[in-house]
Amino acid sequence: MGAAKPVHSDPSIEIKNLHLSFGSVEVLKDLNLEIDKGEFLVLLGSSGCGKSTLLNCIAGLLDVTDGQIFIGGRNVTWEEPSDRGIGMVFQSYALYPQMSVEGNLSFGLKNARIPKAEIATRVARAAKTLQIEPLLKRKPAALSGGQRQRVAIGRALVRDVDVFLFDEPLSNLDAKLRADLRVEIKQLHQTLENTMIYVTHDQIEAMTLADRIAIMKGGKILQLASPNEIYSRPANKYVAEFIGSPTMNFFQGELSDGAFSCAAGRFSTEGYEFANASAGGSAWFGIRPEHIQCGDEAASQPNQLESRVQLVEPLGSDTLARVGVGENQIWVRLDGQAGLKPGDPLTIGFSATLANIFDSTTEERL
Repeated sequence: MGAAKPVHSDPSIEIKNLHLSFGSVEVLKDLNLEIDKGEFLVLLGSSGCGKSTLLNCIAGLLDVTDGQIFIGGRNVTWEEPSDRGIGMVFQSYALYPQMSVEGNLSFGLKNARIPKAEIATRVARAAKTLQIEPLLKRKPAALSGGQRQRVAIGRALVRDVDVFLFDEPLSNLDAKLRADLRVEIKQLHQTLENTMIYVTHDQIEAMTLADRIAIMKGGKILQLASPNEIYSRPANKYVAEFIGSPTMNFFQGELSDGAFSCAAGRFSTEGYEFANASAGGSAWFGIRPEHIQCGDEAASQPNQLESRVQLVEPLGSDTLARVGVGENQIWVRLDGQAGLKPGDPLTIGFSATLANIFDSTTEERL
């Protein structure tokens, strides 16, 4: 189910049999997870899957019902957040409006009775790392959203901790700022080499930032692997549908004698790596839009279908087209200058080497 983890020393964070309930409602269910020192792990899932709840348990903001949490080999399950050696960045900036940027960065250190010289050193270092040195005398009201979020990250940075927790820190920003800050967070991780756990529902953030991604649903981790592994070899149909935009295309049918048969036709599965050589029965055949060849290029593919264009979405660098194949509607990704229009006939083709096949009952990868 998982991919090889990055090579680091002892696990930085270890979660053992974690369980959390609110009354009769189970939120996290017997969850186990190891996060290596220096790793960037992203918790990804839709709203209500338990990702922020898990982060809050690690931070100590929620008391667990059962299980244990270790940070740096130390059992911190019942320790206060301030004693866990973590820095946390929230979705809301939560800056003190009456204080300058410098005051916001130094406030927690002053309360911890850190010597003034050390505070000045840490604030200067964080400001330089985040490129907010010219902003130190300003108050939050005079900052843009991106600048405020940099200050919020800086407030965690000055704590000089080994573990950083991010709870959807870019959700309140516009698309351009999100893209810019995403790059900065990745560069920050490469510079600091600290352990970072990042919660998001945005798959682009997850794919671009993570060493590994934990896909969550219903309080459980469905797959824990590298971004490439999750994209290319999703463990189940839910993960396959969740990752990718547009989502993976699916045909439902029967698997037998080395072929997949459905209403659209009979597909060769030659080249597909089955986990079980005797796999058969009712199944889903999934293929991503970018793995479908169109027009003349489709002729070289082992599986070919005739379709008709229903909808065209020009995106500049490429074009998305929704096509009808019998009763199926599927997406294909073409060159940006494809020149298609609704109603055009289109031959499409694909190989099973890039497909994903799932059992219809369990929805697990075959």
